[in-house]
Amino acid sequence: MDPKDYRFSTQISHLALDIGGTLIKLVYFSPNGDNCEDGSIVVGNGCSVVQGRLCFAKFETRKIDDCLEFIRFNILQHSGVQHPNGTAGDKISVKATGGGAFKFAELFKEKLGIVFDKEDEMHSLVSGVNFLLKTVPREAFTYLDGQKEFVQIDHNDLYPYLLVNIGSGVSMIKVDGDGKYERISGTSLGGGTFLGLGKLLTKCKSFDELLELSHLGNNRVIDMLVGDIYGGTDYSKIGLSSTAIASSFGKAISDGKELEDYQPEDVARSLLRMISNNIGQIAYLNALRFGLKRIFFGGFFIRGLEYTMDTISVAVHFWSRGEAKAMFLRHEGFLGALGAFTSYKDKSHGNDLKPHHHAVQRAVLNCSGDDNCRHIPITANLSDGEAIECSINLV
Repeated sequence: MDPKDYRFSTQISHLALDIGGTLIKLVYFSPNGDNCEDGSIVVGNGCSVVQGRLCFAKFETRKIDDCLEFIRFNILQHSGVQHPNGTAGDKISVKATGGGAFKFAELFKEKLGIVFDKEDEMHSLVSGVNFLLKTVPREAFTYLDGQKEFVQIDHNDLYPYLLVNIGSGVSMIKVDGDGKYERISGTSLGGGTFLGLGKLLTKCKSFDELLELSHLGNNRVIDMLVGDIYGGTDYSKIGLSSTAIASSFGKAISDGKELEDYQPEDVARSLLRMISNNIGQIAYLNALRFGLKRIFFGGFFIRGLEYTMDTISVAVHFWSRGEAKAMFLRHEGFLGALGAFTSYKDKSHGNDLKPHHHAVQRAVLNCSGDDNCRHIPITANLSDGEAIECSINLV
């Protein structure tokens, strides 16, 4: 096999996409990290293991042209397989999941010569979580009252568990084993709700901008608390503290104010608290329904934001009376993309992806709206010393 063709097959055959309603998530393999200078997963050497990196990137779905351009210039161009006009010379089969794998299939084929090998969305989510929980040490953790505590996962006692994936909407999946799962519930009030209402109420243009704004706010200015109803005291008879929210946005009923009279950061904070509380409550009630003790929360809605995690945890703790705990994942945003990635088995080249014990690192890139990260190799800074255990076998 020509060396150029070999480089092409190992780089591009292991690109996987999860195209959601709000975000596009990418995971791809780069031998020797040729086009992935910093942020990535470092994959170790072995007798049948190619050294390289798993690289992660995300884009807003509404800016899909940025994603296409990123793939063209940062992945396809480095493979050396392009027409002079910048499009791919041959059809490339790529794993893809999410609704966008259907919606944008023709666009990727036309613009990049990429043909989607579609993977079921729920199956990919479950595969991604199982891969992380079985392979990555210190992947799952709890967060309550400002304390982050990693959870030791017993691989022999992993199932059953509830996966709560918070994307544009929320899916709640009961996982009983490898390939054994059932979507038991969900809610339309998810990340898309937060961003959509947030844009209407605060004029923020992006999810990250809205999250940053919420970090500065005080929801008690807008939310009606138990103490507001009971003269500053608890309702101890039923276990409600004075600071518990009795009605999200409830103070707006009697304040006599217009939207412009409120600070946008307070509005963003109240909105984030409302949606997070709702998700935590519904998640626990479904866990209770099926007798599930483990609840894992994933999806880019969380973004590792302490306030979001704490709100969800408090909701689960309150409704379960302390019997259940919310657990979060370090690689929360790439579950579907990782699941699609693990499904690779290229028979023509004998490629097979299997979990192995090799130390690696990862970082998340967000290139939407940033012209500086287009047409150049990826660079990023790791936010912390996260690690994954995996390798890519090329038999």
